[in-house]
Amino acid sequence: MKVLAAQAAFFAARRPRKDSPHTTDAYRRDLAGITALLAADPETLDVDDLTAPALRSAFGAFADNHAKSSVLRAWSTWNQFLTFCVSDGLLAGNPMGAVARPKTPPLSPKPLRGEDTPEKLLKAAADGTRQARDPWPERDVLVIALGLVAGLRSAEMRTLTADSLAGRPGEMRLHIRGKGSRDRSIPVEPIMEKIMEAYVESCARRFPSKRFGRSAKLLLDRTGQPIGRGGLEYLVKSCYRWAGLHDRVPVGANLHALRHTFATRLAEDGATASEIMALLGHASLATSQNYIEATGREQRAAAASNRTYRSLDQVIGPSG
Repeated sequence: MKVLAAQAAFFAARRPRKDSPHTTDAYRRDLAGITALLAADPETLDVDDLTAPALRSAFGAFADNHAKSSVLRAWSTWNQFLTFCVSDGLLAGNPMGAVARPKTPPLSPKPLRGEDTPEKLLKAAADGTRQARDPWPERDVLVIALGLVAGLRSAEMRTLTADSLAGRPGEMRLHIRGKGSRDRSIPVEPIMEKIMEAYVESCARRFPSKRFGRSAKLLLDRTGQPIGRGGLEYLVKSCYRWAGLHDRVPVGANLHALRHTFATRLAEDGATASEIMALLGHASLATSQNYIEATGREQRAAAASNRTYRSLDQVIGPSG
């Protein structure tokens, strides 16, 4: 059987899992990226050609131009694909056990640095500090608030509709279709209702001829179309820069730093791992526990930075 046909069968077999479009796209990219390194013409590649030496060579070339996290994700995707090939009788065994993979990096939360950073970021957005080509403070405030008080991922923000906010006045909840198609609802305070109302009103002013149905995508770009992943990332990055807070954003975090700040503040204020798990839509309690453990480490580091310790060292001297 040809590899491309086997990959099509793999995706067909996954349909009952109801993977999100984002997950499916990531799988397709991972399979296509390695397949292109296995053969100059992928259409000629047979499943029998997927040997350990061939895969080791392809993954080595892939690793030369990709980050560790990308290599790890591709390894996982191919491991699932080849496990499927074995279960379908296309291969006698899964060769991925002979292909090296990066160690799984420790899950370390990356919240915004600085106790007052979230507040400064929100104020700068509300004041219209971001001088973009077409400033839109109502949208900036909504995006930042969705990250800081609801902990939404980029994909979750982009799938929001007007119907996502529902409930009685004062008891509203955001209903989210999360990662792995896991649904959850997040309680929000009345101020979030006002922020969303202000944003919807700004949409009506900007696009007077456009009709906004309850099921239409909520977050729009400056042309009135649903905002894309890159556009949303750029929006948040610009908000950091114009607020003068870009140096308080952990490397590689960007929009996700808002979600991590939400979770970290929950942990600091006494939320349990199970509560954090429910609000963030984690699949594993261990992931949520990381925020509580990280908060403990940060508190110890903050306490240790007290300059009085240096005076104690000088007065008392090292022990022993």
